[in-house]
Amino acid sequence: MAEFSIIERYFNRPPSASVDLAVGDDSALLSPPAGQQLVICTDTLVAGRHFPLDTSAHAIGWKSVAVNLSDIAAMGAKPHSILLALSLPSIDHDWLSGFSQGLFDCCDQFGVSLIGGDTTQSPHLTISVTALGWIEHGQAILRSGAQVGDYVVVSGQIGDAAYGLQHLEHPLKQRLDYPTPRCQLGQQLKSLASSMIDISDGLAQDLGHILKASGVGARLELSQLPIDQTLHKISPEQRYQYALAGGDDYELCFTISPQNYQKLLLQQCDVKTTIIGSITAQSSLIFTQDGVDHHWNYQGYQHFA
Repeated sequence: MAEFSIIERYFNRPPSASVDLAVGDDSALLSPPAGQQLVICTDTLVAGRHFPLDTSAHAIGWKSVAVNLSDIAAMGAKPHSILLALSLPSIDHDWLSGFSQGLFDCCDQFGVSLIGGDTTQSPHLTISVTALGWIEHGQAILRSGAQVGDYVVVSGQIGDAAYGLQHLEHPLKQRLDYPTPRCQLGQQLKSLASSMIDISDGLAQDLGHILKASGVGARLELSQLPIDQTLHKISPEQRYQYALAGGDDYELCFTISPQNYQKLLLQQCDVKTTIIGSITAQSSLIFTQDGVDHHWNYQGYQHFA
């Protein structure tokens, strides 16, 4: 089967009304909305590196889209469309059918169109997705805006995916295979959050990117971390390793003034948010438990380890 036959059979759908030209030409065509900036990101998933080799094709398709939409959400933007670059060891129609269905299921849930990409043969299964979104000019939420006195807040639960990766028969593996990009919350945080990042490599490491970009520190209360009851049944050392360094959560971590957090609570959010600490002037990340400060160094996911 030729490349274009694969595209036509599994990845070609009529474009949405907001896409001028999608799959089938050399490039896609979009008309930027007036007063909007383009938000664009890309992420690559490699079999055996970013997901277990026995992960279902449907889950791989879903996750390939979701992890990119999470980056769009972390800027406060509205996702619009994706590009897909797919490298396959061989043509497996059952796998392609499941993968494309998972990809489109995620696209459909979040109002996103597949507008182009590329397919080729490779010794290793590799999926690269580029996501595009729009945000009002000057409204993007950056990592560099955290202010002393801000709350540090996270969405959902953390540590679920890392635990699922180590316990493949546990229900929490669903959170590893099917992360939920917090697109609605991200857009609600425009003009409210001072900084934001999505948690892909572990809370401690990713929050550290905000602290470095903003030139501030933070104090986190370990007892406030939103952790599944399953993690409360294991040792504190293991629990915090999953929650602070496990990665693959794709929840949002943001900083926000106390006044703006009250404004957020007045809105109808589709996910719970939890205050886990505050921004400080000192340039370090400190963990507090039972009134005792701990200067622990939690190392998150390392892409070249």
